[in-house]
Amino acid sequence: MARYYVNRQPQPGGQHEVHRQGCSYMPSEANRRYLGDFVSCHGAVRAAKAIYPNSDGCYYCSRECHTG
Repeated sequence: MARYYVNRQPQPGGQHEVHRQGCSYMPSEANRRYLGDFVSCHGAVRAAKAIYPNSDGCYYCSRECHTG
């Protein structure tokens, strides 16, 4: 299990990126929201989409959930 967070501020394309704890691209504490502990990024992205419908996995730490 890993801890996942979603960026409160969208990327230029409008997506809110989901990051696994330890990611070198993790947003600052003030700019992220804790999603929970998940076995994979798939559950974390689903949780993020309940808050921000346009959520996506980080290319670097959640690549299998990154859709571009």
